[in-house]
Amino acid sequence: METTETLVSAGRMVVGPGGQQVRDGAVLVRDGVIAHAGPRADVEARAPGHVPRLDYPRGTLLPGLVDAHVHLALDAGPDPVGALLDSDDAALRAGMARRAHQLLRTGVTTARDLGDRGGLAVGLREDIARGRLPGPRLLAAGTPLTVPGGHCWFLGGEVADADAARELVRRNVARGVDVVKVMATGGGITRGGPPVWAAQFTAAELRAVVAQAARAGLPVAVHAHGTEGIAAAVDAGVSTIEHCTWLAPDGLDFRAELVDRIVDQGIAVCPAASPDWRGFARRFGPERAEEMFDRLRRMRERGVRMIAGTDAGVSRAVFDDAVSSLEFFAHIGATPTEIVDLATYEAARALGIADTTGLLRPGHRADLLVVHGDPLTDLQALRDVALVMSGPHTHRPSTT
Repeated sequence: METTETLVSAGRMVVGPGGQQVRDGAVLVRDGVIAHAGPRADVEARAPGHVPRLDYPRGTLLPGLVDAHVHLALDAGPDPVGALLDSDDAALRAGMARRAHQLLRTGVTTARDLGDRGGLAVGLREDIARGRLPGPRLLAAGTPLTVPGGHCWFLGGEVADADAARELVRRNVARGVDVVKVMATGGGITRGGPPVWAAQFTAAELRAVVAQAARAGLPVAVHAHGTEGIAAAVDAGVSTIEHCTWLAPDGLDFRAELVDRIVDQGIAVCPAASPDWRGFARRFGPERAEEMFDRLRRMRERGVRMIAGTDAGVSRAVFDDAVSSLEFFAHIGATPTEIVDLATYEAARALGIADTTGLLRPGHRADLLVVHGDPLTDLQALRDVALVMSGPHTHRPSTT
């Protein structure tokens, strides 16, 4: 098979966490893998003369974004669950493919799908990987575990006890999932389900899931709004906690000792802030929302490793506005440089894929993004996408 090479250069290149950058940098991509990265003069000297060149002298070259929390099976409309239930698998999969393309066009080169119906995201993952459809690299959770009648029961993952939970994990593993997802508490989109704050699984049941997933070498991501669900997830030793909003029956129940355990155990937290997080604050009540946001601010200040995710698919959480979600982290005190890190390298590290993506480094997948402007000083530069490369596939939003 013929080797395919491309040289991509820009006025600045982000080469590592903490804002490490090279002026007038370049990468040489060979068959979807970074062969060389560094100052443009050095990389050009290693590139054959015939190699196509894409040059952005006023732009920034950085790793592609990682969205650690999406639901491609949901359409982000006013009734995403109703739309899901009204769709057959063919229509649902076509919609998922369109939404994956939206993610890619806005600079997302890796997305973690945290719950679909019938394992459709696994099949979509393979079509994207083989170049049959455009989209980011997908990590798929398949069918999320919930209790009978629990949050997202309509995705088919109801389990009544630890034995049933282990069996569903085994079925998901056989299907080829990349991560196991558990709904440890209720959630907002499940009409008639348990309250958002209510725990759905005990710590012992979650430990059974974590142990079963570990046998297949898989991480466990836990949806947990309520404090009791968060505590059970920490006791079970999960990999990531999604949302982590510290809800209780009578308000918020923030526990600093639990936060310290999250830090000590290296559990990453994905707040899954919707692109519409400001609208949520207005609807929820600005004072109540700010109290919730302050708990996440305090977690960050205590050293919790946070990662970027949009919850794309739920109502108003669109697939083409990751930057609005990233602005939430600015609201709780993160700098643009820190935000770029948690949306690239830190997210890749939390998802267990930092050995292949998240940095512009020889040997890594060519998951890269070029934007006009400098996102390390102005996050809005991420909205002005010039080029996206996801492994062997190159996309220019203005022409695709």
